[in-house]
Amino acid sequence: MTMNKWGWGLVLTGVSAALCLAPFDAPAQDQGQPQSLESDTSLEEIIVTARKRDEAVIDVPVAINVFTAADIETAGIERPQDFIDLTPNMSLVQTQNQGTSFVTVRGISQARNSEPSVAVLIDGVLMVNPSQFNQELVDIESIQVLKGPQGALYGRNAIGGAIIVNTRRPTDEFESSITAGYESGPGQRLRGSMSGPITDTLKYRVAASYFETDGYIDNAFLGEEADPFRDVSTRVRLLWEPSDKFTADLRLNSSQVDTQALYFNITESVNDTSLPVRVNNPGVNERDMYGVSLKMDYETGAGTLTSVSSYDTLKEILTGDQFDFLPIEDSVLFAFFRSDQAQHQFLDVEAVSQELRFTSPAGQRVRWIAGVYGIATDRFISTGNVFDLGTGVVPQVRRRPLPAFNPQFTYLADSQDNFAWAVFGNVDFDLTAKMEMSLAMRYDRDERENTTETPAAFIPGPLVGIAFPGQVRDRTWDEWQPKVTLRYKPSDSSTLYAGFSRGFRSGGFNQTGVGSAGIAGVEDLFDAETADTYEIGAKAEFLERRLSASVNVYHTRAEGSYFFVFDPTTSTQNLGNLERVDYQGVELELKALLATGFEAYLGLGYTDSEIKESSRAPSDVGNQAPLVSEYSANLGLQYRRPLGDELSMFVRSDLEAIGPTWFYPDNFTERDPVELVNLRLGLDGGAWSATVWGKNLTDEEYNAEWSPGPQFFPSPGYTNNFVFKALPRRWGVDLTYRF
Repeated sequence: MTMNKWGWGLVLTGVSAALCLAPFDAPAQDQGQPQSLESDTSLEEIIVTARKRDEAVIDVPVAINVFTAADIETAGIERPQDFIDLTPNMSLVQTQNQGTSFVTVRGISQARNSEPSVAVLIDGVLMVNPSQFNQELVDIESIQVLKGPQGALYGRNAIGGAIIVNTRRPTDEFESSITAGYESGPGQRLRGSMSGPITDTLKYRVAASYFETDGYIDNAFLGEEADPFRDVSTRVRLLWEPSDKFTADLRLNSSQVDTQALYFNITESVNDTSLPVRVNNPGVNERDMYGVSLKMDYETGAGTLTSVSSYDTLKEILTGDQFDFLPIEDSVLFAFFRSDQAQHQFLDVEAVSQELRFTSPAGQRVRWIAGVYGIATDRFISTGNVFDLGTGVVPQVRRRPLPAFNPQFTYLADSQDNFAWAVFGNVDFDLTAKMEMSLAMRYDRDERENTTETPAAFIPGPLVGIAFPGQVRDRTWDEWQPKVTLRYKPSDSSTLYAGFSRGFRSGGFNQTGVGSAGIAGVEDLFDAETADTYEIGAKAEFLERRLSASVNVYHTRAEGSYFFVFDPTTSTQNLGNLERVDYQGVELELKALLATGFEAYLGLGYTDSEIKESSRAPSDVGNQAPLVSEYSANLGLQYRRPLGDELSMFVRSDLEAIGPTWFYPDNFTERDPVELVNLRLGLDGGAWSATVWGKNLTDEEYNAEWSPGPQFFPSPGYTNNFVFKALPRRWGVDLTYRF
């Protein structure tokens, strides 16, 4: 079956390439025009900022994947899932609520309500809330994905790596573009940007997107789609450069998502895709995000002083069916108690952060960076169950519960007041003309305070007399994170490197009372995670830069890795820790210019994980870690051909394979390998372009997520697990005009 799907992808690519190679009569080229495609004789040289300085990607001693503006356009990168699918040993699990997506890098995974596994920076500003990550990517200049701990340079939670997103900068001259699209949901998309000068020293850029679709997954009971989706996102960027020494970059952004949620299927195996969605409540998932940031740079003779300030808010409400996600009279609760339930969750987060750092000039033998960082976060979360009255509408309960049993059945609420700070530094120095050593250190301290906001009437029975409204729990986590890297350059076109690094991710609080639910390994608190990584790698360019290659091997020892459990009795999402997990793997990437305009990409990643210690269950030892895919493979082919003075056509295919994936420490269920085929065909006329695209063209059926459910009701054992269907085949067309 695997070969058939990949074979179909190659056939589609071949047919499309044949169309591009057809003997069109192209007019003679104007010698005054920019260099034509036919004169391209090498791969593009890519400059990155992985070490806070401009460097060629081949010179950077870090495993890095780079997506340029051209890559983003031709590959159709519009959301994080799109570039993560093209990155070896990296995956993203999209869950049913927009504020939760799990990023896994080399086995270091994320779970609901945990800190992220990677640091994400947009225009140099650290994203402070993991619920912000899954959003539209509009008007993007480049994306850089760094793998391995990156805390010294990129801040808290860079335990698995860092993602650096740079939006397009404001311009000195007016420019704008607009894109309109249709997709098979059916749905429609509208994107636009506008940029130009306000004064001689002040420039602006505005970008916005609107996307709405009816959805793709049928709800057989309601006779409608279970996953309609609408997103409205905006960004305003002001760049002030009053002198050649000072720059101020102000960015305001917003995003509003309106969709539905909680339409799981309950089954035993993650590979079971046979069940239709049959919820009687369509549910609600509304997420509103707003943010403002200010980045200021001041150049002195000794280096550059940088200040980064940010303020962010996020609110998300989630409602829908409760276990076992069936119509009232078919539900297991109705069978036993003659009543059914629905559920709700509300999240409200506000964060303020500040970073100050000083960077020495780049052209010196010794180059260094030093800085401090602080972030204050207020977080409120409530969850609960209500009786399902059969109206098709679930109450949107936020900070106060409804009357007990009318219809509120359970309600838990907590507020958190967190303050974290860090100091960091990095020194690069040239030992010889060909050898460089980098030393880095970061110290993180995270102080967290949790207050029980659950009213006395809803304190769980086993905790009456132990837990009470207003109860305060506090805990502090801290860690030193060293990093050492040695780089050797045998030639200008090759790099060898080796290093050690430690990553850190803070612990936190589950909701008060979940420790009484009797879930193995889950308490009211989950601990911090550290990861020690050893890595060696090599990069090289061959054939006058017509071929580039990189390979790296790594070993990571992690202590405190997360696993996730949902408790339907309280509608809470809970985390536990595994005492020790080892990860080892290898990555290989190739990029080649096969002929004029014809490029090929190959990315291979392999990760072997093994649980070494687990207090959750001794039988976990020797198993694979949760949310880890054994391998990933990406094969891309892209061909672009000129058809006239300004007209060209292109075809791009991407074949993706995801290896066996485990979701829980006991490895009860293993998802079979998944193979996906994506294809894009387009015409580009300079001022305009038209693209036809298809995703998951072979209509691969698989579940994107599996979560363990209750093992005690209605009978012991794994019979009540949650699965969420991945998106089926979809296609669309986009039209762009540039002014």
